[in-house]
Amino acid sequence: MNQKWISFFQIFLPVLLGTLVGFLLSGRIDYSLLEKPPLSPPGVVFPIVWFFLYLLMGISYYLFRKEEPFGRESVLYYLQLGVNLLWSIVFFLFQWRLFSVFWILLLDFLVGWLIWAFYKKKKISSYLLVPYFLWILFATYLTIGIYLLN
Repeated sequence: MNQKWISFFQIFLPVLLGTLVGFLLSGRIDYSLLEKPPLSPPGVVFPIVWFFLYLLMGISYYLFRKEEPFGRESVLYYLQLGVNLLWSIVFFLFQWRLFSVFWILLLDFLVGWLIWAFYKKKKISSYLLVPYFLWILFATYLTIGIYLLN
């Protein structure tokens, strides 16, 4: 495969998958109907924020992979991406609110571990994941709050 296509794939895969999940769930997202904790942003904020976070995630992985072979860090990267994408399905499609709390805690752990793993080999890749980590910590607060209020 052409190196430009590989680079494009590595950078935009999270954006493409996040968009696909968003389309699959459109019409099933009940965020506006839920009781929400303080500081909850309006629903329109989420796709905008996630676009940039997925893009940063892809750039982070692309930069990491430019100098590192596919290894444990790559497996961890794809694992956390899968857990991330499945959270929306668990929370919105299945409406398993308590399970989604544990699922997002798993995501928090995986992303923290990924940042640490990237930091050891490619610091810029770990730094690019910090906004994502902060956002999912905020999402953890929202998930717990929504579970408790609903």
